[in-house]
Amino acid sequence: MHSTRRSRITRCTIIAALALALAACAVAPPRTDDPLQNFNRKMFKFNMFADKVAIRPVAKAYVKVTGPKERVLISNFFANLRTPVTIINEVLQGRPGPALQSTGRFVINTTVGFLGFFDPASDMRLPAHPTDFGVTLAHWGVPEGPYLVLPFIGPTTARDVWRLPVDTYFDPLGWYAREHDLKWHAQYLPTLAYLVTLRASALPIDSVLDSSYDPYAFMRDAYRQHRLYQIYYGNPPLSAIEELQGTSPNEENDQDIDQLLQQQQQYEKSHGINENAAPAPATSAPPTSSPRVSPAPPTSVNPPPPSSGD
Repeated sequence: MHSTRRSRITRCTIIAALALALAACAVAPPRTDDPLQNFNRKMFKFNMFADKVAIRPVAKAYVKVTGPKERVLISNFFANLRTPVTIINEVLQGRPGPALQSTGRFVINTTVGFLGFFDPASDMRLPAHPTDFGVTLAHWGVPEGPYLVLPFIGPTTARDVWRLPVDTYFDPLGWYAREHDLKWHAQYLPTLAYLVTLRASALPIDSVLDSSYDPYAFMRDAYRQHRLYQIYYGNPPLSAIEELQGTSPNEENDQDIDQLLQQQQQYEKSHGINENAAPAPATSAPPTSSPRVSPAPPTSVNPPPPSSGD
């Protein structure tokens, strides 16, 4: 019962945060910190097509053949199975307290929780707080680098991309795939099953993404904001939020929407970006503005921000 309630609260939190980002009234200057945007948009379009014809239908089929309680149990199992990734990164971040807490959570849920299908650790006030190698690099001052969209993987950055090989090395799912050579590559089925559960958990936000004026910009800004809160463990300073959005309290209201939209269009034209989209009405916010949102509550969930392919 507790796990089901937490799952619903988490889902509602993600949907609400993304909806606020889409409908926020505050307008930031046009984004000029996406130097790979031309390439990224092509990869985003490819990922959206792959998601539409293959990935999303599988996720919907999974939802149809399972009930809410079954999906919670399966999600609990995979979340517990990936806890070693969190433990290792908390050690690398020099945070022994959270690492011990995650270790205790892993032991309790693996034993008393029947291999992690149940979550008694949360009832014992040992909440989950997953992290990854991208957060570890940020913790030690490695810059974010340019935003990047990879085929089938989706949004990442030059810094976050390193979590793919490093975290996979410590992931039991990755270990199983490396150590087994089964017929028809069946050793990858557990990993595929995990990815399906992630995509299924993001289905409720599909309508929000599809209804946005510029889905690419929406996804990019949502991903970067989500990562910002993860890097600061749910409590980023105002200066970090302003740096991400390219605003300061003194300048955020100095320019009107029409001027910002014109600047954005000039930037995209000068960089050879073809969005294949109709111009936005003069009264609407510029498509690639990064809205100011109130700090999200610290959550243990990690995406797909609406992933086109974490």
